[in-house]
Amino acid sequence: MTTDQQHKDKIGVLFVCLGNICRSPMAEAMFRHLVQQEGLADRFNIDSAGTGDWHTGNPPHQGTRTILDRYGISYEGLRARQVAANDFSDFDYIIAMDDSNVSNLRKLMKGASTEVIKLLDLVPDVKLKDVPDPYYTGNFDETYELVGKGNKALLGHIRREHNL
Repeated sequence: MTTDQQHKDKIGVLFVCLGNICRSPMAEAMFRHLVQQEGLADRFNIDSAGTGDWHTGNPPHQGTRTILDRYGISYEGLRARQVAANDFSDFDYIIAMDDSNVSNLRKLMKGASTEVIKLLDLVPDVKLKDVPDPYYTGNFDETYELVGKGNKALLGHIRREHNL
């Protein structure tokens, strides 16, 4: 079985933010950790990307690494990349961090039918509907808390849709 076939047999989840160094790699690392804890890691292909290319090839932001280290969540091997055209066919779920990301993704989709979901739209009990960008706010704790709630809701959504 080729790597492409292996990825097609898995549920593809792509987290997207602006530069792919703060929110989306945090969400990717946390979701990997969550599905591993749930014994579902072999069912998923999880990645992250940015709508911009400024940080391509860079590791996650120091603030993201610091908070993930605090909670014992691995970010090994994560490097920023830009959203690619094939992401819209390779992933079942494209999860955006804010309205701006959703708008940028819709421009890039060019007719693809993949659903773009804003992470916090899955969480009914949060006031914020955009995950604040800690690159600008400096508040990585708030981002971590919101992404954690969003990821739990996302996994519940996927479990229902795929009978996991």
